[in-house]
Amino acid sequence: MAQPNPAQAIANIRNTPELWEKIVFTFVCLAIYRLGTHVTVPGVDVIALTDFFANQGSGGLLGLYDLFVGGGLSRATVFALGIMPYISASIFVQIAGAVVPTIEKMQKDEEGRKKLTQWTRYATVVLAVVQAWGFALFTESLQQAVANPGFGFKLQTALFLTTGAVFVMWLGEQITERGLGNGASLLIFFSIVERFWPGIIQTFRFVGTGAVGPFSLAILGIVMAAVVAGIVAMTLAARRVLIQIPQRTMARGRMREAARNFIPLRVNSAGVMPIIFAQSVIVVPGAIAQFSGNPGAQRLSEMFQPGTWLYIAASAVLIVFFTYFYTSIIFNPIELAENLKKQGGFIPGVKPGAKTAEYIDQVVTRITLPGAVFLTVIALMPIIIATWINVAFQFGGTSLLIVVGVALDTMSQMQQHLLLRKYDGFMKKGRVRFRGRQTSGGF
Repeated sequence: MAQPNPAQAIANIRNTPELWEKIVFTFVCLAIYRLGTHVTVPGVDVIALTDFFANQGSGGLLGLYDLFVGGGLSRATVFALGIMPYISASIFVQIAGAVVPTIEKMQKDEEGRKKLTQWTRYATVVLAVVQAWGFALFTESLQQAVANPGFGFKLQTALFLTTGAVFVMWLGEQITERGLGNGASLLIFFSIVERFWPGIIQTFRFVGTGAVGPFSLAILGIVMAAVVAGIVAMTLAARRVLIQIPQRTMARGRMREAARNFIPLRVNSAGVMPIIFAQSVIVVPGAIAQFSGNPGAQRLSEMFQPGTWLYIAASAVLIVFFTYFYTSIIFNPIELAENLKKQGGFIPGVKPGAKTAEYIDQVVTRITLPGAVFLTVIALMPIIIATWINVAFQFGGTSLLIVVGVALDTMSQMQQHLLLRKYDGFMKKGRVRFRGRQTSGGF
């Protein structure tokens, strides 16, 4: 099948009302989000704050946090906290479900999931209040950054930032429910992409001034190209598990063996979420420590600055952990084995039921390890190289991983909507190609 031209692909999207409405709704929400990132909190001197980030905080924990919120932190906007409090609260609730049996039972029940969602929202408000108060303390500690410091300013700032964080949480949920893609991931994706061009221009300015050599820039460009290629390959890589489903012939009622089918178990089932979770765990506590103004907390925060060995080691451990953790949440081998058994299918050489679930779980556990290691290398290697060659370009593996991963997931959802309407897909041949196999709609 020939690849559809862009005009035809766009026409197919316009002719799919449900998909077109989701896309429009998503863009409206993203536009509102970006508008809010330019509304400044009253009482803060934005110039003094941006000068601090430009001179001291651009490569630190605050700079990384600022990247995820689209520059809202450095401009002291009402959306300065972004979606990060909600992501952190989601992590805490999911971890609690893995260690508390009561919460684990609630995750399997419809009413229980609704209650946990409500708890996550309450936890988001608490985290937002703490971070907003810390940000108020931090801005007061900067010289001439606040016109009228005091309790009134802190209360006002905490109110604005907490309200902004709750509104961003609501926007993310609306995108997930009524739009296209995962709302939290898209908000971070949009924030990062919006800052790509300023970062690229700044990097070439460093080259023009001689601060960064052409050779160093070429190395970083090659590494980033390799990272993008690796992310795409790992996202589409899958381990094929052979299954057989007997079929009954219409003539004599006999059973015959069906054509071979495969279950594609993705090497990186967790997608982009482990890196987001890991960065949330590292960035948020460090940012609070810097906000507090406590010398001891600030020294601890400096030890975990991006590029330090403690930061790299902690990130590696957290990425591997969250890869396994998130995979265990979204992938249920018992449910898959039961569905296969109901269809009369089986894996050759493996008994249906519990043995099949155990076999699938073993396969997923084995293929998740190289996926987690590769994910860690992709996320951290550009940071190590950028620190080594002293390049002030902050869009390393973390940013590229989020951008490419979210883009592929969103394209896959668009693909499914188009193929359900029997249109050619948005990507080549209307299919997402896994290694050694093609599957419609992106599994």
